[in-house]
Formats: sequence, C-alpha cells, structure tokens
Amino acid sequence: MKVREVGEQGLLQRLFRFCAAHRVGDDGAVLDLTPGYRMVVTTDVLVDGVHFSDRTTPPHAVGWRAVAANLSDLAAMGACPLGITVGLSLTADTEVEWVESLYEGMNDGLKPHETAIIGGDVVRSPVISLSITALGQVKPDRLCQRHTGKPGDLIVVTGVHGASRAGLECLLNPQWSMTLSPGDRQKFIKAHQYPKPRLDVLPKLWNLKPQRIAGMDSSDGLADALDQICRASGVGARIDLSQIPTAQGLTSVLSEAEIRHWTFYGGEDFELVLCLPPEVAHPFVETLGEEAAIIGELIGGNRIELIDRKDRQNPNLTLDRSWGFQHFPLS
Repeated sequence: MKVREVGEQGLLQRLFRFCAAHRVGDDGAVLDLTPGYRMVVTTDVLVDGVHFSDRTTPPHAVGWRAVAANLSDLAAMGACPLGITVGLSLTADTEVEWVESLYEGMNDGLKPHETAIIGGDVVRSPVISLSITALGQVKPDRLCQRHTGKPGDLIVVTGVHGASRAGLECLLNPQWSMTLSPGDRQKFIKAHQYPKPRLDVLPKLWNLKPQRIAGMDSSDGLADALDQICRASGVGARIDLSQIPTAQGLTSVLSEAEIRHWTFYGGEDFELVLCLPPEVAHPFVETLGEEAAIIGELIGGNRIELIDRKDRQNPNLTLDRSWGFQHFPLS
C-alpha cells in the first residue's frame, strides 16, 4: 500500500498510535518544565541518499538512528529528554509499511529513555527526509558546553570509536566483511544501525559534582569533536594514541594506520567527548568501565598534538583538522 492510496489523514491516523496520546491532536504540544531547570532544544535532519539508504539501513534502523542522533545531542549538553517532534517528508509512492516501520524504530529508540513523540508534520516531497526536534531539560550547574574547557582538563571518551565505520563497511562491502568473525561482523553492523546515545553516563557524572563540564558528542567523528572543543575553548590538546579505545576485531583486516583513520574520522559512534578536571575525570572513567578512557589533556595554544609512543622517529604528530564529515566542504 502506497502513501498516496491512504492520503494524508489516513496516514496520520496510522501514525498517531506511535505518539503520546495526550500530547498530539492539537496545534502544538504543551510541556511542563521542572522548576529550576533550563530547556535544551536540538534539531537533526536526515535525508535519503545522504544519511541513509535501503542498501545499508532498513526503515526501523533509520528511525532508531534518527532518535539516537537527537538524544545524543541532548546527552552532550547534559540534558534529560522530554519529548521529540517529527517532521517527515515523503514521496507519494512510499510504502505505508516503510513509514510504520520507521516510527516503530523511533519508538523503540525512545522507550529506554521514557521519552515519546509529542507532535510533528507530514508533507509530500520528491525525496524522503526526516527532521527531528528533541526537547530536554538540564539544571544550570549540569550544563555541558564546548567553550568551557581549560588547560589541564583531562579528555575523556565514554566508549569505542571506529565501530560504526566498520559496520558501514560491512554493509557496503559484504565481501570484505567475510574476513571478519561472524560475531565481530554483527557487532559492527549493530553499532552502525543501532547506536546508543550515552544518556546513561550522565547520572554517574553528576554524582561526582563537577564544577565545570566541557564537551560534545562524536557523531561527526572523534577528530571533529576534539577540533570543535578546542576551537570553542581557545585551547589545544595533547592526545595519547595508545589510550584511545578502538574497535576490537579489526587488527586482522586493517593496518594500524587504517584503524587510526576510522577511529578519528569514521563518525557516528555517538560517544561523549568530555573535558573534566583530573579529580573528576579519574573516578568517572573508573565508574564507566573498560571501554571508557582518558585519552589526553587540554593544553595552551591551538595545536592538537598526537603522541605516538610506538613511532620513535616521529613520536609527535598533529591532528589533521580538515578531515571529518561536512555537508559543504570547502573546494
């Protein structure tokens, strides 16, 4: 059944069951903010052929990933989600089943965080696109922003980088993926199609009562996150390559340089990159477990230095800040 066969109202009636029943149906949603909190608003747009395709991402995973991207942005700000709105552009020939599976994926991604779809819009378009606005709330003293980093802060990553890029390669190049173990192959594909926003780490961080938190998520790559934080804070960084958690299972199929490239520039791992005072960073990493790590520190200046203890001839490298995904790269 095609969208044009059920019409706008017919489609909306089907989609209402995926939304919070007491929130949708009027011209807008009404939210209650907890006293003493600030609202955080973030929007992400995903376009067919740019962010997803039938070749790599079934509709359920498209919905999950769309939600994960927005919730990850809230986590990067230290905010807890309140709800999302969905702007959906569809071709008239889109299968209704595809749309329903998309919304099922969004709902499944929201349920672990007790969040719901509270509104949105559906329009006709020559290409499928999905625009999600997520609303969250945060106490002012828990707000995490990019510009508050200081020299001496330790740089913490909450998990592995490079796994999503490996999953994408498995989907685009199945022959290559056959060189991996079945377990690693499925692990990487899941990392790409069903990433987890790291809202789970926030209570552990707040328990340590940090006076200041700088950071962002690594959706556009670890290198991009480091670059953005350093630029916003007016600092440099020194990164110890040996301390970065990388995707296990790739050493038999990729060179060390290739693994490093995917780790820094692969993107879509949705981990948090946080800059914290040492007295907070160390216990925080211990609380998170083995996949989290302190990978370096902020320093004065504006260089991002890479320390490679294995390369005796060239132990100090500089991060290539021109890499990382950009929709409109400079020509």
